[in-house]
Amino acid sequence: MLTVRLLGICGSPRKTGNSRYLLERALEGATKAAPELVDTDLYLLAGKQIAPCIDCYRCRKLGDCATEDDFQELRDKWVAADGIIYSVPVYHMGIPGQLKCFFDRLGHSLAVSTAGRVSRHWKTMGAVVQGMHIFAGQEQVMSGLINHAVLMGCLPVAGDPWESYIGVAAWTHKDSRKDSLLRLHGDGEADVEAAVAAAESLGKRLVQVTLVMKAGGVSHRQMLMDDGAFDGFLGRLPSGEQEDAEKG
Repeated sequence: MLTVRLLGICGSPRKTGNSRYLLERALEGATKAAPELVDTDLYLLAGKQIAPCIDCYRCRKLGDCATEDDFQELRDKWVAADGIIYSVPVYHMGIPGQLKCFFDRLGHSLAVSTAGRVSRHWKTMGAVVQGMHIFAGQEQVMSGLINHAVLMGCLPVAGDPWESYIGVAAWTHKDSRKDSLLRLHGDGEADVEAAVAAAESLGKRLVQVTLVMKAGGVSHRQMLMDDGAFDGFLGRLPSGEQEDAEKG
């Protein structure tokens, strides 16, 4: 049976707050889409130590990043996931530094494990972004996350219009409190209601696309094996023996 392992990464330095609130709504939407098929994991960057990439290229010799910290834990979760949802606040018109450090080291170390070629990881990815103001760079940050998805050989997925176009965008009406989106949602604020609806639909669509991708991978397994660039994706599919047992 095809299943979806979904990793939600909260890129905020806060353990609780607005980015986590929207991420939880997205993960709930994903679970509701196929309750028996979806396994979700919420990972907080808050409190984690992920140092910058120092461009030492020691990963070429070691086969892994030379700096040992919390990077390896998140990388392993990232590699194992079928789909990933990033939820971040806007920092200086970009993503928080901790997440950027992760991206830099992820790209380097995984390129080493695939002999330098661009591996087709074929994960689905969704972007959830919130800021204090209505025009605070949310779509620019979403574009950056989509670029990351493409660079890693993954497929960006958005929610449903009109609430969502390329991802989920929210703003806190200049309220800096950790629970401002929760409060505004409870008050029926229209913009926040739209953001929550977008998060839920993003989770739902991401699960649907992931299941279709994996079903296609099963149907065209040999073609992907012959290509040689889909090892990571193929490793997340059920084996031929598992398929035969389920059919029997």
